[in-house]
Amino acid sequence: MNRLLLSGRLVERAALRYTPAGLPALDLVLGHESEATENGTPRKVSMQMRAVAIGEVTQGLNGMALGEAAVFAGFLAPSRNGRGLLMHITQVDRSD
Repeated sequence: MNRLLLSGRLVERAALRYTPAGLPALDLVLGHESEATENGTPRKVSMQMRAVAIGEVTQGLNGMALGEAAVFAGFLAPSRNGRGLLMHITQVDRSD
């Protein structure tokens, strides 16, 4: 199963664009900071991840303030240029 849940903040948001099929799309950067335990040792995790939202989910994301926290749900896929992975956001929970 390819499912990703990421609690984080909206770091960057590009201008709203449209796919060739006419669907709204947003290119985003999400940031995450937490502490995880690895091999019994605490480890600080701080990272940024590129993401894209396509369709109805763009409405809520377009209204989010930069720096606002949420839980982002979706899946991972290769990026359009084939370099690295891109999170495809399918749902956003802004209640945190």
